[in-house]
Amino acid sequence: MASAKVLTMDGRELGPIELNDAVFGQELNAQVVHDVVVAIQNADRQGNADTKTKCYVRGGGAKPFKQKGTGNARQGSSRSPQMKGGGVVWGPHPRSYRQKVPVRSKRQALCCVLSERVRDGALCVLDQLALEAPKTKPFVEMMERLAPGGRKTLLVTAATDRTTLLSSRNLQRVAVKTAADINALDVLDAVRLVVTREALEKLEERLA
Repeated sequence: MASAKVLTMDGRELGPIELNDAVFGQELNAQVVHDVVVAIQNADRQGNADTKTKCYVRGGGAKPFKQKGTGNARQGSSRSPQMKGGGVVWGPHPRSYRQKVPVRSKRQALCCVLSERVRDGALCVLDQLALEAPKTKPFVEMMERLAPGGRKTLLVTAATDRTTLLSSRNLQRVAVKTAADINALDVLDAVRLVVTREALEKLEERLA
């Protein structure tokens, strides 16, 4: 049975909590994780790179020089791909890089990386998250107690909390996501995970 330690906001340990093995006890499937992460990264690509072909380059209406007598190869347009300033052959054009990935694979990949974080001891459960005001300093002190070392940390909450978002938006090494929004790439991008107790229930409900 997988388990993780439960901490309070001031860093006190309350004891271990049992985790659902269907979510946090999965064996690593590297191929599924790789496919899902590549698909997520491709979905973030804008795909707006564009080049002009011969028909879109301005000019080139007149024949650049006469057909015979120059000793050069015959040319019909100064905008042909082989001419300087001409069009581009097989250049990029706006496209979508999105890949279709089954929902089952996305869930499996997320369970795999979550299970790896549990086995590495890099996941802890926050008993209760209650910030009085949107201030960065108290939030930083709390995260240092929960995940010491200054390494990149992912905080998973049950729902969108404005106070938490405002307190963490200036921190480069802290990311805040809800249990409904996190994916495998979010977990892999962070060294440590802090999951609130309410978010843990929603994660298990979503993935189990």
